[in-house]
Amino acid sequence: MFRKRVPKAEYDKESQKPVIRASICTGEQVAGFKDIHTGKFTEVMLIRNQKDLEEFAKKYDISIKEISKEW
Repeated sequence: MFRKRVPKAEYDKESQKPVIRASICTGEQVAGFKDIHTGKFTEVMLIRNQKDLEEFAKKYDISIKEISKEW
């Protein structure tokens, strides 16, 4: 009935791309944005489950298919 609204946030779509960084050892996943030119990663949130991933995608208005995964 009363859902928590997720405010839309923005990122620089021309110079950044959405990425999930995953640890090979622990399996920990972190969502954020990688600068296309410098390769610098900006961490946004920890991804513990599918719901967190959907929240990240909804917050930044990104399709889940657009998000690449790096190991």
